[in-house]
Amino acid sequence: MVQEQRQQRGQRRRRSMRREKPEFENRLLDLARVTRVVKGGRRFSFRATVAIGDRKGRVGVGVAKGTDVSSAMQKAINDAKKNLITVPMKDGTIPHDIILKHGSARLIMKPAKSGRGVIAGGAVRTIINLAGIRDIVTKSLGTSNKLNVARATCEALKQIKKV
Repeated sequence: MVQEQRQQRGQRRRRSMRREKPEFENRLLDLARVTRVVKGGRRFSFRATVAIGDRKGRVGVGVAKGTDVSSAMQKAINDAKKNLITVPMKDGTIPHDIILKHGSARLIMKPAKSGRGVIAGGAVRTIINLAGIRDIVTKSLGTSNKLNVARATCEALKQIKKV
């Protein structure tokens, strides 16, 4: 009896070790508690902004609301999978300069020499890393709203022309 229990525990451990890596890595960019006023008082929900990527050129941003944090995150991940884009890269960087205005967010992206690293801040840095770009110089101007900056970054990456 005791030996059977030990065997089952060992099988459980091995099963958890065999778990495969997920296809995409995800990062939570922003989590906001949003309120709706109704007759009985206030109803709270959560809005999650999530970026996903495979570090091989595919990246996406998703936004969703849910009654709790985990459901909002799961919905946002599913939304991000629907909005995936493929980023053309050249030697670990982007092939040309990009200047973009999307809403109130302005973004400048420039290719960098090998070894320079990712020079970016906030949501831009997260998305660039998830896309797998190793060397780039960026500057975010205008808004500091993470959702708008993330959307602007994706729009900028869509504008890259293949070389």
